[in-house]
Amino acid sequence: MAKMCCKRGEFLARLEAVLFSNRMRKKKSIALPAALLPRLRVMCGRNAALGPGRIQLLELIGETGSLRSAATRMGMAYMTAWMHVKALNRRFRSPLVVARRGGKAGGGAAPTEMGRRVVALYRRMEEESHAAVQEGFREFQALLRP
Repeated sequence: MAKMCCKRGEFLARLEAVLFSNRMRKKKSIALPAALLPRLRVMCGRNAALGPGRIQLLELIGETGSLRSAATRMGMAYMTAWMHVKALNRRFRSPLVVARRGGKAGGGAAPTEMGRRVVALYRRMEEESHAAVQEGFREFQALLRP
């Protein structure tokens, strides 16, 4: 059996120092320029009927053709995504998403024409709100440290 060059405690202390030395180093912070990201929420009473998360869910359903895949890509539980879809479908005059049950042929989900229209309108309002606040944001940036 090979003889250890140092006591077990010393060995563990050295090993820990090597493994965790990166934790103690001060990280250099990179100064990023300030950015403005207006986020719209359509409120119905106290509840948000539509916002950035639900819009992203609708877009991903359109891309993937699947509620489960869209939920996974968002890091969301399938049942949570399904509850959002049900809430959206109840809130609007016609459904925003149609779903097909699984089985041998496989299931799926897709935004309806109304769903695509809602997403396009939301994105347009988002762009217009962003453009509307640019002048004020330039004034705001002048107040920030370089």
